[in-house]
Amino acid sequence: MKQYRLTAPERLQDTIQLPASKSISNRALIIYALSGGRALPENLSDCDDTEVIIDAMRYMPDEINIKGAGTAMRFMSAYLSVMRGTHVVTGTERMKQRPISILVDALRRLGAQIEYVEKEGYPPLKITGKKLTGGLLEIPGNVSSQYTSALLMIGPMLKEGLTLQLTGDVISRPYIDLTLWMMNEFGADAKWSSPDTITVAHKPYKSRNYYIESDWSGASYWYEMVALSKDKDAEIKLTGLMDGSMQGDSTTRYIFSLLGVKTIFETQQKGVPQMVTLKKNGRGVTKLEYDFVNAPDLAQTFVVTCAALDIPFHFKGLSTLKIKETDRISALKNEMLKLGYVIHDANDSELYWDGERCEPNLEAGIDTYEDHRMALAFAPYALKTDGLIINNPQVVTKSYPKFWKDLKHVGFNIDTL
Repeated sequence: MKQYRLTAPERLQDTIQLPASKSISNRALIIYALSGGRALPENLSDCDDTEVIIDAMRYMPDEINIKGAGTAMRFMSAYLSVMRGTHVVTGTERMKQRPISILVDALRRLGAQIEYVEKEGYPPLKITGKKLTGGLLEIPGNVSSQYTSALLMIGPMLKEGLTLQLTGDVISRPYIDLTLWMMNEFGADAKWSSPDTITVAHKPYKSRNYYIESDWSGASYWYEMVALSKDKDAEIKLTGLMDGSMQGDSTTRYIFSLLGVKTIFETQQKGVPQMVTLKKNGRGVTKLEYDFVNAPDLAQTFVVTCAALDIPFHFKGLSTLKIKETDRISALKNEMLKLGYVIHDANDSELYWDGERCEPNLEAGIDTYEDHRMALAFAPYALKTDGLIINNPQVVTKSYPKFWKDLKHVGFNIDTL
């Protein structure tokens, strides 16, 4: 097992070239392919999740291994359903444990030809592409917005378009809005026609040049470092972020403003990638309550940050955390115990901390559970304790391959054990 021991710098001041947005890159690749585009979108993410989609579309092998990329599994399943050819889509053992029946059932109702290769309801999938008619489709809105986005992106290719009705509570709505916005950027006609219904016309995409902005999820870990740094003059500059971004995780700037971190954009111009400066801005709230239903990927960042700042919290809207790369609710509780914090859960969708502490046990290191966000969210805790150990640190390649290099750039010492 590979391990890193982290020692943080006393001063935190530097400029970081953030990775491109994984969420936008993966959507852009699917839409680009459906539009018949000739030039790949610019500034694509170099993360594992995006690379597997690029490789799949470049070579289109009979068996497509998307490894641990949940987004790729959902998006490619829908994409292959409307493209000629037969392919098996598979992944890691963890991927084979992540349910996909809701998406498969929805695609089958549209006429898609999909078979389960091993266990019913789970990958791998054998998909034979064909022309689909489309029409009215109803799916749950409270499971994964990636199912919704996967279906929406193939909507313009359907003979009758697509009317998608979402039942129950709609989670991660900003990710759906991001998908609709990008579809329209490529010439589609896709919109909310009511609070729970989306209509997509049969109107082909138009190929265009497209530039990918930086990743707000990646930015969240630098906000965390500014918040936790003992340097009262801590200042981190981040490149390529947009004011008014459609990324759901751009809400990180608002939440961190409650924890004493100020965001300063280089200019007042919205919708243009630019430099952003993060600075300490005095004392934050004494308790944080927040519903992460629209940004569940930020939960790990704020669990670690709030506990480290001794700020009790109650976080809701976390139902999807149990079906991510790992059961993140269980993983967070286990690893926070090692840091000396007793975190509680409720209703399979809430995490809270009332200040309860226990004896820390740092010798074993922080386990990452094949989950990039466990490594990314816990690493900044090195600013609170010398010698923090991260187990299997290579998992960051899923979304932020240069993370450890960037930590060294700002002065972290990283020893391989």
